[in-house]
Amino acid sequence: MTDRNEPPFKRVLIANRGEIALRVMRTAREMGIETVAVYSDADRSALHVRRADRAVHIGGSAPSESYLRADKILEACKQSGADCVHPGYGFLSENAGFSEACAAAGITFLGPSAEAIRLMGDKVAARRVAAEADVPLVPGLKDDVKDDAVLLQKAEEIGYPVMLKAAAGGGGKGIRIVHEPKNLLQAAELARNEARSSFGDDRVYLEKFVTKPRHVEVQIVADQHGKVTAFGERECSVQRRHQKLVEESPCVAVTPDLRARMEDAACRLARAVNYVGAGTVEFLYSEGEFYFLEMNTRLQVEHPITEERFGVDLVREMFRVAAGHPVCDAPEPRGHSIEVRINAEDPDTYFPSLGTIRRMNSPGGPGVRMDSCLFRGMEVTPYYDSMLAKLVVHADDRSTAIQRMIRALQEMRVVGVATSIPVALRTLHSELFRSGDYDTSILEKIDRSPPGELVDVAMLAAALGKYLRTEEVDASSGAAGAGQGANVSMWKLVDRVERLGRRIL
Repeated sequence: MTDRNEPPFKRVLIANRGEIALRVMRTAREMGIETVAVYSDADRSALHVRRADRAVHIGGSAPSESYLRADKILEACKQSGADCVHPGYGFLSENAGFSEACAAAGITFLGPSAEAIRLMGDKVAARRVAAEADVPLVPGLKDDVKDDAVLLQKAEEIGYPVMLKAAAGGGGKGIRIVHEPKNLLQAAELARNEARSSFGDDRVYLEKFVTKPRHVEVQIVADQHGKVTAFGERECSVQRRHQKLVEESPCVAVTPDLRARMEDAACRLARAVNYVGAGTVEFLYSEGEFYFLEMNTRLQVEHPITEERFGVDLVREMFRVAAGHPVCDAPEPRGHSIEVRINAEDPDTYFPSLGTIRRMNSPGGPGVRMDSCLFRGMEVTPYYDSMLAKLVVHADDRSTAIQRMIRALQEMRVVGVATSIPVALRTLHSELFRSGDYDTSILEKIDRSPPGELVDVAMLAAALGKYLRTEEVDASSGAAGAGQGANVSMWKLVDRVERLGRRIL
């Protein structure tokens, strides 16, 4: 074990890209650990490549040619002299084979063991472990059922509506909700086909569909000595297509007693698989009860809201526990924190938006944090996840945090691609979100249409602002010789027009 005041490792290779690679680099630098970036053809000019102490090219633009190639990552470790690997999230972060390969090569994997990854990555196996650890489960089957007659019988016993879920993978793939027996077998076939094409594993299991569910998760960090610390819960119910968009901490529906029970259940599960590192235990909450959903054996996208409330650096804790140090105790949490994911996507269809970032402006001020990979001239390509940044705010109470996030989103500018900012603003302005009494269907319930008499004005204002910014109209072109004053006045007009459109829409 290294001394607390000495860097626990000499050099870390971050087996990832974008904002999470930059996030890990910042903590590593503060700890005196050198950083190594890896990059694909598409990421040659990416910010994480420029910010690292050294960078290694690992292949083509497609993830299967670069970021998903464990052999190339390990070769980059050897080439750069890295003694540890931080996987970030996505890509190889929950790949048991990669964890094993790192261990075999004498490189520390900043995450749990391969056995823990396998157990928690298989939803059927995870349910068995959870049941043995006395963690509450949604009523359902622990095993995959291939026999159609048995599947129909078990669904009747559980009671409709039921949910079919892929045993492997995540991200909303291989999920089907069934309300009537006549639709069950067709839904099972569709779920199996999607699971097979997405994960190479067609097993699905059956469970009761919880009505009006809230997605609530507990952050844990475990060390090599059997100690597990829980850092409160996060509310992640604002989702589209099973992908989170807005997260907050704490969850307003969770009482102190319920929080204690959820944290205890999360810690029991972690101990049951000898977990080491940062992880998240996800639950469904409904009508005063909570049920185990899954465990993510990695750092979560939304980890900053926990960091802001508890004043803890979770990445630092990952380095420390991997080096053999005991995990810290959870400090007393304070205030309320909200995170919004800024995705490059059409706000109406949620389809990815590709292009070049021509102009951008990052928000600031008290209690505002942005983890981002954005820069002017950045190419948004079709190869990777659409998330460009995570905007995080912290305040003394929830209402102030909501207003702070609205203000920060209104300050933010991304020109060149469409983003999810309008959806986030609609959500934060909605009475449903502000009330705190919402579930995973919130985006379907929020009225996305403005009053009829304002539609034309709103669309015109929003379209004009977007056009002027996207095309980067030269403000002085309409007033030759007018100079900088005309330029400033023009952009003030653009801001006012765009704000009007956003406010109405």
